[in-house]
Amino acid sequence: QVQLVESGGGLVQPGGSLRLSCAASGFPFSSYAMSWHRQAPGKQREWVATITSSGGAAYADSVKGRFTISRDNAKKTVYLQMNSLTPEDTAVYYCRPTSVMTWGQGTQVTVSS
Repeated sequence: QVQLVESGGGLVQPGGSLRLSCAASGFPFSSYAMSWHRQAPGKQREWVATITSSGGAAYADSVKGRFTISRDNAKKTVYLQMNSLTPEDTAVYYCRPTSVMTWGQGTQVTVSS
C-alpha cells in the first residue's frame, strides 16, 4: 500500500524559502520517478517538478530556477527546496510516484507578508 507523508509547509514572507519533504513507503521507492504537484485555492492541481529514479529533474516553467527537487533513496524521501517564494506559490503541495495515481494529505504553503 502506497503511503505518502508530506511535511515542511508553513507561512513564509515573499522572497523567503521553504524545504518540503515527502516520506514514502509501500513501493520500491528507488525505482520510481517522483513528482511534486500543487493546488492553489480555486484552481486545478498542477504539476511542479519530477525527479527520475536516476536523479534527472524537470520543472514547470513557473518554478524553474527557484525550486529544486531532490531525493534520498536510503530515506525513501523526496524533497522540494523552494526559494524566492511569491504569493502565487501559495498552495497545498503534494508528492506522488509519477506513474501511480495516489496522493498524500499534502502540506500547506502560504506566502504572505
